[in-house]
Amino acid sequence: MPPEFVDPVPVLSGSTVTVIAGKGGVGKSTVTAVLARSAARAGRRVLVVELDGKPVLATLVGDVPIQSISAAAALDQYLREHGFGRIASRLNSTGVIDVVSTAAPGIDDIVVMGRIKQLERSGEWDVILVDGPAAGHAVTFLTSPAGLQRTVRAGPVREQADAVVEMLSDPDRSQVVLVTLAETTPVNELVETASRLREEVGVRLGPIVVNALDVSSEPLPDPATVDLKALTRGDRALLVAAAEFRRARQAMQAAEVARLCETLALPQWHLPLVPVAGLDAAAVDTLATRWTGGGS
Repeated sequence: MPPEFVDPVPVLSGSTVTVIAGKGGVGKSTVTAVLARSAARAGRRVLVVELDGKPVLATLVGDVPIQSISAAAALDQYLREHGFGRIASRLNSTGVIDVVSTAAPGIDDIVVMGRIKQLERSGEWDVILVDGPAAGHAVTFLTSPAGLQRTVRAGPVREQADAVVEMLSDPDRSQVVLVTLAETTPVNELVETASRLREEVGVRLGPIVVNALDVSSEPLPDPATVDLKALTRGDRALLVAAAEFRRARQAMQAAEVARLCETLALPQWHLPLVPVAGLDAAAVDTLATRWTGGGS
């Protein structure tokens, strides 16, 4: 039975802010772009937020608006909004503004999250997709507001932390979508990240996205049953090796998907591995029509 198409838009619309997180290299930016294009085509007002200065994301989302937020720029804006414009200008001109986050751990994350909260509160966007940092930093990024709540008793930093924690703990306002490949190490890291986010942040976890699945409408034939007489010995060996490799990879991916189902009671969205000459907005649109659902 062919996999069933999944429309991610209703799930995205359930929370204004969706942070996309996962181990580096699993395709977070691609998934962010696919989600953005899906929501935009459904008529939602979509904004993509990128935090790492990735120029490739702009080529993937096409005409979907994108806003870059850096910790230094967010901190500069934060200081100016709280009456420290002269200090901000001096720090900015001397390059010392980057040192502030070192002196006050977590302040860089809280000002970035505060800027995202401002975008969410503006009411201009139905869906805000944040191409988040890699899984290890994602946990720190999302737990910093709660950490500052515990260490800062009063003042604008405490107010900012309170407001961000309120947003993160409200499932109508925010959620986290974790991305993985169907491989042992990324799955292990995703399970650990999900556990920490539940325990330390209390944020709603959306569906897990399993990216780059090697799927086929028909099972691969057993190389032993294929007539290879017309091929040279070298070509036969290459073809058999390639078929065995793909069969092994599909078996590994199926096992990891099953392990995810057993470990985390969350819905899964599956994105197929699609060979393309170059990834662009058109290729992302193709992927957006091929979401499928897995177990939970």
